[in-house]
Amino acid sequence: MSNTDLLQRSLNAVWHPCTQMKQHTGSDSGSLPLIPIASAKGVWLHDFDGRRYLDGISSWWVNLFGHCNPRINAALREQLEELEHVILAGFTHRPVVELSERLAALTGGALGHCFYASDGASATEIALKMSFHSWRNRGRSEKQDFLCLEGSYHGETVGALAVTDVAIFKDAYAPLIRPAATVPSPDARNAGDGETSVDVARRAAVALERHLEQHHEKIAALIVEPLIQCASGMAMYDPEYLRLARALCDRYEVHLICDEIAVGCGRTGTFFAHQQAGIKPDFLCLSKGISGGYLPLSIVLTTDSVYGAFYDDATARGFLHSHSYTGNALACRAALATLDIFETDKVLEANKVRADKLAAALAPLGQHPQVKHLRQRGMILAFDVETTDPHFSRHFYRAALDREALIRPIGNTVYLMPPYIVSDDEIAHLGQATSGALEEALAKPLLR
Repeated sequence: MSNTDLLQRSLNAVWHPCTQMKQHTGSDSGSLPLIPIASAKGVWLHDFDGRRYLDGISSWWVNLFGHCNPRINAALREQLEELEHVILAGFTHRPVVELSERLAALTGGALGHCFYASDGASATEIALKMSFHSWRNRGRSEKQDFLCLEGSYHGETVGALAVTDVAIFKDAYAPLIRPAATVPSPDARNAGDGETSVDVARRAAVALERHLEQHHEKIAALIVEPLIQCASGMAMYDPEYLRLARALCDRYEVHLICDEIAVGCGRTGTFFAHQQAGIKPDFLCLSKGISGGYLPLSIVLTTDSVYGAFYDDATARGFLHSHSYTGNALACRAALATLDIFETDKVLEANKVRADKLAAALAPLGQHPQVKHLRQRGMILAFDVETTDPHFSRHFYRAALDREALIRPIGNTVYLMPPYIVSDDEIAHLGQATSGALEEALAKPLLR
């Protein structure tokens, strides 16, 4: 098979996500190539014509330990011979029990109850529904509203869009959505003259306090992505905001939901991002990297208090949410293998060294006149590009592919989020590809 064969078949039969399909069929400079992938190994993706691409974004932030990881592969082969799936209503199995116990232990036992789904948006909806329903079960049915940050992203299903504040995802479906209220983001890029990231965090927390003072009686939960608002341009902020938000949620009896779908599993330098603030949320949403990038899996962890609100003789007071593949054994086994690698390879410690090398490889861009806000948190590095080119992200993406790198900007924000096994040479390759793609993309409008 060739790239051309699979490309045409895909264009005829597959509707790709977050994509204007017409862009894949054009030949002008604003079009986007559709890349058929034949195989993958480590950090490299290989097409049918022998070209390769370094997966600089971990295939939409999911792949932690490389493609076709031998240890995760072995665990899945073993699980295939034991149990692939069983209904989780009325039944249970070893992988889901062991995974729940290990995740609860990683929270220090603070979040000891795990509810399973398949994807991040579903985890968001579960946390929202669980918060609302727990308040109702406690006789507080007036607490049915939600609060999110400006620029927040928590998924694209109708329920998750209620707490997503990114216009391109939300506007078309506005008639279907019951929108949450928003409060200012603590994005450190909002700093004024003489302000630090801590100042911005405290200023945003003051706005949160004002909103809670007025509306707390009707608010069920505040949902945040701890430390980094990813889909709104890798907006990074100081842990001080989480500390203050936790205290305010306690004072005004509002649940705190930490959406760690993208920022969990070591991405920010600690296993859970909220740990850097020394807090505990009421709900913790996990997905993406938790299965090592192998299988769809999401988990919502919550407290004894929330769980207790549903523990009753009446079925209607239970949490009546499900899907057919809840707690899938194969997905749970992949997650267990992922946690094993974290432990045996001391990944968090090793990532500190990798993060420093990633920073060094991109440091020269800090002097580029059109690069602003070069920033990093753990294994996520980003910068903004000042340009009037409306197609900058497409031009950069194509230029990076030409340099054997998968780097997919969010608007004018370029970011790197590579797998944790990336080598020194591969980090250097990413740095060179990023610099070269930036220069080519910025030159594009001048060439028209």
